[in-house]
Amino acid sequence: MLEAYGWNTTWQQLFDAAPGHAGNLVPARVTAQFTNQYRIAADVGELTAEVSGKFQFQAASRSDYPAVGDWVIVQPLPGERRAVIHSLLPRRTAMIRRAAGSVPEEQVIGANMDTLFIVNALNGDYNVSKIERYLVAAWESGATPVVLLTKADLCEEVDLRIAEVEAAAPGVPVLAVSAVQDWGRSALAPYLQPGRTIAVTGSSGVGKSTLLNWLSADERQRVQGIREDDARGRHTTTHRELFPLPGGFIMMDTPGMRELQLWDSGDGWQEAFGDIEALAEACRFRDCKHGAEQGCAVKAALRNGTLDERRFTSYKKTGRELAHQARKERSVSQRTRKSADKRHAARTSYSPKMFETD
Repeated sequence: MLEAYGWNTTWQQLFDAAPGHAGNLVPARVTAQFTNQYRIAADVGELTAEVSGKFQFQAASRSDYPAVGDWVIVQPLPGERRAVIHSLLPRRTAMIRRAAGSVPEEQVIGANMDTLFIVNALNGDYNVSKIERYLVAAWESGATPVVLLTKADLCEEVDLRIAEVEAAAPGVPVLAVSAVQDWGRSALAPYLQPGRTIAVTGSSGVGKSTLLNWLSADERQRVQGIREDDARGRHTTTHRELFPLPGGFIMMDTPGMRELQLWDSGDGWQEAFGDIEALAEACRFRDCKHGAEQGCAVKAALRNGTLDERRFTSYKKTGRELAHQARKERSVSQRTRKSADKRHAARTSYSPKMFETD
């Protein structure tokens, strides 16, 4: 059972070395995540699971909780199809975004992916800047990004679109596919290897669930219609879920995101815009802002046409967003520390003698 979800000797060694290892604890993989429950795959089969009270107490943030793709250490409950999650095995990779809400908090979209398929449709949804945002998160995750341009049968300029995305994604494979016409399956073969986990991410309506059904030759996910005149569609996938597919690979389907809110992705930003970062190395001043400074190599590239203005605008926009996010995170962390210090001071200053009478 576990091998079908990617279990191997490396994970076995991590499990054997985990602290608090006991005979009644077994490994499992999180295959689906709901509001307060998880579905997991263990050697005894599929179980529903919840985290233990100790796990909840020790979790410092939302990202400390299990996510789809995590390997977990669980205790199956005798005579039931339920289990208790006690801890996580270390994550190899994790795609993270900023969670919805006014308080800065990270949310793990998926864990332990080998490859991340960034899906964008060749219809009205086609947007190179959107692909760049996903690439920032993908490089930060540690997984290998691949851009899939779906619905290629609806586009008359496929080669042009591929070239545009390749220019915006240096070093990243860019593949055009059509599930309807069964185009491009062979190009995906190098990534669909036994034991490998592929996560599929992108906006709603780009064809993620159709891609899953196509590669599995089965109706794994329900697919809803889309108005191709404006590329507006409804979310088909309502939760993240893992699917073991023929050929031995595992795919993770995720709900469509209207906008990917980036989180702590400085390294991913530099990797996604590596071409601009390389140009910046030739600037006269180390702290060049690529504005009005003399000897700016980035501005020179814009003037001679070797750097696209749209890409530079995207570079600046995401850079400002990440800097703003970092400031907000630091502010929240400082307030949290001050609040904790005040609570600690109140506890340590309290003494029963304060309430004694003569």
